[in-house]
Formats: sequence, C-alpha cells, structure tokens
Amino acid sequence: MAQLPCPDLDDRHFQDFVDEAKRFVQQRCPEWTDHNVSDPGVTLIELFATMVDQVVYRLNRVPDRHYVKFLELLGLELLPPKDARADVTFWLSAALPDTVPIPVGTEVATIRTEQEEAISFQVIEDLEIVPCELLHVAKSLEGKITDCGRALAGTGFDCFSSVPRPGDALLVGLNRPVPRCAVALRLDCRIEGVGVDPTRPPIVWEAWTGADWATCEVDRDETGGLNRAGDVVLHVPAGHSESVIAGEKAAWLRCRVAEAEPDRPDYSSSPMLIRLSASTIGGTARVGQAEVVDGEIVGFSGGVAGQRFRLRHRPVVRGPHPIVLEVATETGWEAWTEVRTFSDSRPIDPHFTLDAAAGELALGPAVREADGSLRNYGAIPPKGAALRIPRYRSGGGRRGNVARGAISVLKSSVPYVGQVENRAPAAGGVDAEDIESAKVRGPILLRSRNRAVTVEDYEELAREAASDIARVRCVPAGGDDERAVRVLVVPAVGENVDLGFEQLVPNEATLAAIAGYLEERRVIGVRVIVEPPVYQGITVVARLRARRGVRAARLTTEALAALHRHFHPVVGGDDGTGWPFGRAVHIGEVYSVLQSVPGTEYVEEARIFPADPITGRRGKELARLELGGNALVFSYEHQVHVEEG
Repeated sequence: MAQLPCPDLDDRHFQDFVDEAKRFVQQRCPEWTDHNVSDPGVTLIELFATMVDQVVYRLNRVPDRHYVKFLELLGLELLPPKDARADVTFWLSAALPDTVPIPVGTEVATIRTEQEEAISFQVIEDLEIVPCELLHVAKSLEGKITDCGRALAGTGFDCFSSVPRPGDALLVGLNRPVPRCAVALRLDCRIEGVGVDPTRPPIVWEAWTGADWATCEVDRDETGGLNRAGDVVLHVPAGHSESVIAGEKAAWLRCRVAEAEPDRPDYSSSPMLIRLSASTIGGTARVGQAEVVDGEIVGFSGGVAGQRFRLRHRPVVRGPHPIVLEVATETGWEAWTEVRTFSDSRPIDPHFTLDAAAGELALGPAVREADGSLRNYGAIPPKGAALRIPRYRSGGGRRGNVARGAISVLKSSVPYVGQVENRAPAAGGVDAEDIESAKVRGPILLRSRNRAVTVEDYEELAREAASDIARVRCVPAGGDDERAVRVLVVPAVGENVDLGFEQLVPNEATLAAIAGYLEERRVIGVRVIVEPPVYQGITVVARLRARRGVRAARLTTEALAALHRHFHPVVGGDDGTGWPFGRAVHIGEVYSVLQSVPGTEYVEEARIFPADPITGRRGKELARLELGGNALVFSYEHQVHVEEG
C-alpha cells in the first residue's frame, strides 16, 4: 500500500514560547525589567520554553498524523499527474518523393528564455509523412459526378454550377491516402467566382474517411475562395482512405459549397480552375509533455517480501498502455503485472503495485495468519534478480499547458523537417495531488465506499477516474428515463484563456474511462451517460475610450483577454473557478469587466450576442443572455474597438 507523505505541523517554535513568557512577566511582574539573556530568570524561561516546545511539537503531530494514516488504511492514494497533450505539425523543408517517418520519442520543446526553462514534449504516436500527387479531378453537381481530367488538361473548367448551389463540389483524387498529413494544393484559378468575401469564402474542404466526409482544417488559402492563383494548405484528418468515385479509385478530397449564412456573401458565378497539382508538405503528430524512459533497472531483489524500489524519474505519467515490471530469470525476462492491491494475490502470482505520484514500486507483503503461519500476497523474485521496467513516462503537470505556437523547437534530429509548431494550445496537464487535497477527498471516499449513490458520489468518482478533467457535474438525464443520470465533464485546459472550442470537448478516451469506472460502481438499474456540457457561445462587441497616453493596441489586447478570462468555463466567473452552470450573462457585468481593465477611461458602448461556436452564426443582440440549467458560457470572437484619448 502506498504511503502518504505526513505533514510537518510544528507551527510554533522555541522563540514563540520565550516571547510569550516575557509578555506575561511584563503584565504580572512589572518590577522585573532585566530581560537580557544573562539574567537567571530568562535562563529559566528558555529552559521551560525548550521543554514545552518538545511537548507541543509531539502533541500537535498526533491528530494529523493519525488522520493521514487512517486514509492509508482506507486505501487512499495521491492521484498522479497528467501530461499535457498537443498536436504538433512537422513542416518539411520541401516536398519529397519518399515517406518521412516521425517515430515515437521524437522530442520537441518550447523556446528557453531567461525567465523559464524549455518545456519538452515527445511524440507518443508514430507518424508517417506520406508523399502524394494528383491522380484525378472531377466535380459533383446535384449528385451527378463528371470527370474533369481532360478539361483540366485543356482550357480549364467551372468548379461548380454556373450559379453555385450548396452541395456543389470539386473532387480532388490523390494517388494515395495521406492521413494526418498537410497537403498543399497549388491552384491556378481565373477570377470568375465574384461576390464572395475572400477571407470567408462559402466553401468547405473535406476528406473521405471510409464512412463519411470529414472536415479538413484549412491552414491557409491564398486563392481567396478559388478566385486567384495560389496554394491551399489542408490538414487531412486521421481516417483518410481510398474510395471509388465515378469509376476512379483514389484518396479523395473535395471542396464543397457550404450552406448560405446571413452575414456571408455567396458566389454569383462559378470560379474556373485552369491548373491543379498536389504535394505533401508536412504532418501532424500527437505529443505529450512527458519523458519516455526505456529499460530502467530499478534494483535487485533481496529475496524477501514487501520490497520497495524508487524509480529514478518521478512522478510517473500513466498512458494508454499498462506499465510492466520485468524480472531477470535464467531464461530471460519474466513479465510481472501491476495490480491495484494485493488482496487477491496468491503466493505464486507475479504482481506488483506502483505509486505513480511518488514513483515507488512495491512487491507483495507477507502477513502472519491467526495460526502463526506467514502468507505471502504475491510472488517474491529470487535473491539477486534484476528488476527493470522496459518503458514508462515521467513528467506531466500544468506547466505543459502552453499556448498556441509555443512549441517551436525540434530537439531530435529528423531529416528534411524544417520547422515545427502547435496550431492549438496544449491542454490536459494536471499536477499530482497534494496531501491537503487528499485529506479533503478522504471523507468523501469513506462516505461513498467506492459506490456511486448520490450526486456527490458520481462527481467524486468521475474525478478519481480521470484526473485530466477540470470540472464535473452530475444531473438527472431528464425525459422519461428517471433512472438515468448525466455526468457532464469539462476537460482541464489550464489557465490559458485563448481557447479553441474543440479544446473544451473531452477526448473519447477520457469519456470512456469515466464511463467504465462509473459502470462498475453505479447502483443496479441506473444508466449513466458521460458527455460534455452544452456550451453557449457569447460574442461581445464594444467600444472603449483609452486614457491619455495609453496605446490603443495594448488596451485592445488586454480588454479581449479580460473578456475571455471572465467568460471562461474553467477559470472564469467572479471567483475565478469557472463560469457557474446555468448562470445568465448580463450586459452590466460586461461594462464592469471592461471598465476594470487598466487604461480604460470609460466604456462607450457594449453589446452581447449569442453565438454558435460550431457554425459561427451570431444571433440577435440581447441585454441578458440566458443559459440552460446545465450549460456553460464560452467566449467566441469578441470584438473591441479602442479610441485613443
């Protein structure tokens, strides 16, 4: 069983007792005025202060030490840290004809500064940057697909209908799938698709993933919506695969005309495509803020029960694969299995436990039975046998939740990679639990007894199942099913206020881990639904007057940061613990937030609009934005204009 660190409760010291005694002397014996250390009375005071110091020191340690030891008996362990994760794009120095592998363990980092050390990340999933080239071109109009290869080789062709309609699509077939790669499409277009906003063209780029079309992230579009020559750089999703369209087998991408929106102009005529080529210029890999340690010898067996070994790298970050202990034998290395406790371990079972927060590995103990015999809970390695862990990860913590673009240094040598960048902030990093938090969690553990009955039980067990969540709320599912509960989960995104909406959606692995953990502990007959809460987007449009001497650009940046911080699901609200579930937004507090920004003379005007962070559509102006009972607010594209004083 893991040992919790005992706190040092000696909050009073020798000098405190001496000073207190001298104050009593002044009150009750004012004629004694010589308080120098040479005075015999002061010597007696110091003697008794020393004795009282020892007694109080021991006395004060007893209650809290017993409390911590009681938590150990309950099986409470400190929650380990979680590593921040990010998607990092490896940009090639030039398009290449061969595949460029990015293996697990490839190291990238932030820039080291005078104030902060560099934060290292390592690739946790293999990536292959696969070369590609154009194979086929077609277009789809009202469900009818036409091959446009010959037209492209000639004078060109219209990408869509003469007056483009939603659903019209330009189909681009590549010679092979390029999952998780960045593809550059070089297009030569004639200026025919007039009427659109080149910064917000009414088109969507998608990739075929075997079952459906998935949206591609557009890194840049130099064509202004297929209206001039230039490159369109797409980040292709992970499931990209081949398919047969119009009799041609290829890895298909498509550019589809999107549905009309009130504030976005549409095409008045179709753009014309004259030339098109494709090449792979990069790829995106998943990285984690943890160091991968391979083949560490943790020690040598003493041939006795209850052995403990400390790892050299602490704390340990758990990943998708279980940690394995290997014990040296005459025929090789024998794999041992990690267990939560030794309660069900037999004397022959190769089991061990691991306290990830402390980085301590333990082998099974020997317990004396009622008849006087010893029973081993778990096997004992032979004396002198080497013990090693083939691979584990160490690190993690909140410091890894770095901002967008912060990961820009390639520390490992990877041929043909010119630069790296994270296009979205890293998220999910959580520090290891401290003893004070564990002491608060202890009574909840005792009350729930590892069973989910009350709302508080579901919420606490969800936190125990996944420490990479910031907030959790349990509510009735509603509807006709009275035995269903919803567990709403907000992921840990750190204190970064520049969030993308996708960062507020927990990953599938986290949701599955919580659902599986609660499934084993729920009351029979109760159905548990684990999902993210509903997010209501809010857009603030405001005009400010800056004080004399305050630069407008600086005040704009600080005002936007203040709005993002206040209307934040994790660090927002009046107390900085996250926007309260279901709390409405009043226009008055928008004025208050903006007025409190240093350098603001006064707020000329402020308006709030509901916004859909998925579609980007903005609703009508409101004085009070109502939220559903279990919804959270989310900042979406605030606009602040500052007039200099």
